[in-house]
Amino acid sequence: MTSFRDRYGRWALVAGASEGLGASFAECLAEQGLDLVLIARRESLLDDLADRLRERYGVEVRPLAMDLASPDLAGALAGVTSDLDLGVLVYNAAFVPVGRFVDADADALERAVDVNVRAPVVMLHTLLPGLERRGRGAVILMSSLAGLQGTARVAAYAATKAFNTVLGEGLWQELREQGIDVVACCAGAIPTPGDKRSGKGRVPGMLDPDAVARRTLDALGKGPRFVPGWVNRLFAVLLTRLLPRKAAIRLMAGNTGDRRNPRCRCRSRPRRSQRASWSRPRRSRRAPWGRPRRSRRGRPPQRGRGLKRHSWRRQRRMRRRTR
Repeated sequence: MTSFRDRYGRWALVAGASEGLGASFAECLAEQGLDLVLIARRESLLDDLADRLRERYGVEVRPLAMDLASPDLAGALAGVTSDLDLGVLVYNAAFVPVGRFVDADADALERAVDVNVRAPVVMLHTLLPGLERRGRGAVILMSSLAGLQGTARVAAYAATKAFNTVLGEGLWQELREQGIDVVACCAGAIPTPGDKRSGKGRVPGMLDPDAVARRTLDALGKGPRFVPGWVNRLFAVLLTRLLPRKAAIRLMAGNTGDRRNPRCRCRSRPRRSQRASWSRPRRSRRAPWGRPRRSRRGRPPQRGRGLKRHSWRRQRRMRRRTR
């Protein structure tokens, strides 16, 4: 059986590898015997991870502390990988501006586009020609279930993840004939260090970072999109195939804590009792025997055209008189 290193190459690059899921990808790849290039913004965490992987697995690790939103990302990537037999590319970095879109800071929205959209495009455009010349390789783009539809309070993040999913599917078709496996991983909730510090509990379908990393690596070569966990796969089928688009958006809004959508109901629309009287005329309700029926709120209906109708007995008497 061909080993992971013989199948794809000696070196792997992991972007966003300081902690959480990125660190799990780095450890799984080091366990397979691959040397690593680790890119992240926080240098101290990156150095600690590199020392731990060198000591535990005996692999070579090159940490590169830089901001993935930097405009000179292409030059930095080309410089650090010019002499390497690079075979695996993992883009895990993400920036998530949380809150209403109109209240978000413009700099935060631009950073989300730079980190989640521009950086993976630049990285792949810079490094994929080398993989194509070698005739083998693998690409993993981390996406999210939030990108399968619009998601309130993380609208910009969800849009960027939708971009990553579509980009991965397109590259899967373009590069499959060149021996390069591409997969876009649409993961669900993952207990990241940030979630643990905020005190958030576990939710249905939540998987540990190590499980997500291992299952995603096993999914290489099996299709363009992968959803780890059977609960998350059922949820993805529900969102994309079974529910109407509006219902899927409201369901995700309830999961992201949109207070205007408790229990997946859209509260932005006023209640029936709060609507303007001219928006929809209320029909008068009439009992079968000709007497006005009381409404559900205990008030008699408004008098209108419905009260001019007669009971069937009176209509029969009137017909007899006209004969």
